[in-house]
Order: sequence, then structure tokens, then C-alpha cells
Amino acid sequence: MDARPFPWSGFVLALLSCGILAIVGVEFIYVLAVLLVWAGSLWLVGSTPPPPQHTKNESAFSRDRMGELFEHSETPVVITERERVIIANLSARKLLGSHILGQDVRMALRQPEAVRLIERGEDGSAIVRGLARRNDIWRINRQMLGGELSIVEFVSKTAEADISRAHTDFVANASHELRTPLASIIGYVETLREDVDNLDPKMADRFLGTIQRESRRLQDLVSDLMSLSRIEAEKHDLPEDRIEFGALVERAARDGAGSDRAGRIDFEAKGQFFVRGDAQQLEQLVRNLIDNGLKYGADDQVVTVRVHPKGENRVRLTVTDKGEGIPAEHIPHLTRRFYRTDPGRSRASGGTGLGLAIVKHIVERHRGRLDIESTPGEGTRVTVTLPIEAADGAE
Repeated sequence: MDARPFPWSGFVLALLSCGILAIVGVEFIYVLAVLLVWAGSLWLVGSTPPPPQHTKNESAFSRDRMGELFEHSETPVVITERERVIIANLSARKLLGSHILGQDVRMALRQPEAVRLIERGEDGSAIVRGLARRNDIWRINRQMLGGELSIVEFVSKTAEADISRAHTDFVANASHELRTPLASIIGYVETLREDVDNLDPKMADRFLGTIQRESRRLQDLVSDLMSLSRIEAEKHDLPEDRIEFGALVERAARDGAGSDRAGRIDFEAKGQFFVRGDAQQLEQLVRNLIDNGLKYGADDQVVTVRVHPKGENRVRLTVTDKGEGIPAEHIPHLTRRFYRTDPGRSRASGGTGLGLAIVKHIVERHRGRLDIESTPGEGTRVTVTLPIEAADGAE
């Protein structure tokens, strides 16, 4: 630290003051004493101040304050002194264990990339895989603080990698689903064009029927993809319309069944239930559930649709079919995009593999809950529970 500039103006003022004392008759010895004392005090002011002395208690106090600063941060943070962990916040202790306090940070991390970062002894970062769990990904940032102290920050990249992987899988699956009907359409069209004059009319009609079926399947797939994209874009926007849920469910169930399957719907609503929702999306939810129930339920059995209260503040919609049911190992995956328990049967019945994924996102946007129960050989029941909107608008 540089010395402070000498206060020459104060020294000149001291000389003038002492001169005035001498003129008015003060003895020289007293004037000289005043000058020396005044000059000495000015010299002390201009000198370099001594460095602050920190006691052991003050050092411990500053460490405690530093620990309190990071304790409740969601980002795991570790502070080291001479590579030994002296502070680890709550998130870091959950990630690496409470035993890391007092340990060499290299032993606490046990990852080659992380150890190389620490041993470099300078600022830097490293990507580490499998730090706490097998497939997790972390970026470790190290910042030197001086005085043999350093701060190590752990930034999770697992969710980011999962999202990227999900997007890649989605694009691959969507491309495959789109390519299959397109290949069928192109193949039949090429066959028709190659032998258009000699083709048997019955065979031509069969080819055209296949082209029509695959075109509709392609249309349904594109429509579901657009619906899913729109629902995901709006998932953080709470719906604003107040809707009578029972009437909406009955109307959408009849529309979803169509005139040829309307007789297989057994509907019942116990009371009126107003929900805050998006009518178009709720109707799509009901149609998807009804369509699944009619497709995979036995042809000679009804699909029961019930709208009942659940407690005082929620309403429950259940759609139950009597079909082959779904094995338990498939249940957790049913709401994944393009997931099918029986791909051949699903495609043959016109399914896109997106119906329950759309249902899940609609339920989440409406702050509800989706449950699926199934017993092989007996059937499947899907339950959607939504919050009720009170008459005065308060839940």
C-alpha cells in the first residue's frame, strides 16, 4: 500500500502559528516545543498506516459469515483453503455428503477431470459426468480468491442434456412416424401411374383406399404434432374461461364417439362443476380419452364416462373401458410421445402415439392430475382430477 502524501499545507500553518507566538513574546523554548509536537503529529498523519491485524477469532468469524452467505444457495458451493474444504453449503453437502468438510477437495470429488482442474492451481472449469449419480452432468467452476483460498461452484447440466436428448428423440420419432405413411402413399401412387391403363379397377380402388387411409393418418399425425406444440407453448399460461365441466365432457364424449359409436358411451355427471379452463383443450382431452377407450376396449362393451366430485374443491373425470388391459410395466411410459404398447395394433387403428402425451400436457396446464390404472384381461381406467372454480371466482 502506498504512503499517504505529506501534509505540507499543515506544516506551513504550524510555522506561521509558531512565528506569531514568538512575535507576541512567548519564550523560544515553548514555541519550539509546540512546533515539534505539531510537526510530529503531521508526520504521523502522512505516514503509511500499519496493516490490520486479524485475530484468530476474527478469521473464524469471517469464515462463518462467508458460510452463511452461501448456505441456502441452490447451487452447490465449496470453499477450500490449501485444497482442503473449509466451507460447503447445504446443496454441496447434499451432493457430495457432509463428510467432505475438512477433506482434501480432490478426495471429495474423485473425478479425474475435477482433480486436474484443482491441481492446475488457477481459475478454470471442467465438465464432469457421474459426480453423484451415474448419468448426471456437472460443470465445475473454480475461482481463486487469494490467500490460498478458492471457491468451487457446481452447475448442473443434467436437465439441459435431458432436454436436448428428448428433443433429438422427438425429432427422430416424428420423422419416422411421418416417413411411414408417406412411403406408403408414394409407393401406391407410383404403382398406379406405372400401369394406369391396364390396372384392374378393383385393385385400383384398393390402392386408392390405402392412399386415403394413409393420408388421413398423416393428417392426424400433423394435427396432433401441431396441437402438442401449441399446448406446450401455452403450458405456463393459466386458462381464464369459467366452464361447466360436466356439459363439456358429455358434448366432447359424444363428438369423440361419432354417430357410429355413440351407443357405446355410458355417461353420468353428478352435479354441476365449474372449472377455470381452455374449452378447446379440455374437449380435446375428452375426445382423446374416449377414442382410446373405444379403440382398445372390447367392441361389444361400453365405455363408462363419469364426472363426480372429489372432496370439496376438485372434480374427477373417469373414463373406463373393458378391454385387454395394459401390463404394469407399460403404465409409467404411456404419456411419452409416440410410446405404444402394441405398435402394430395402434397404427392399424389409426393411432398417432401422441394422444396421452397431449392429455398429460393439458392436465398440467389446468393444474390437474392424471392417473392411469389397468388390469390385464379386465380393462383400463383413466382419471383426470381438476380444481373446481367457485361461484365467486375463488377456489
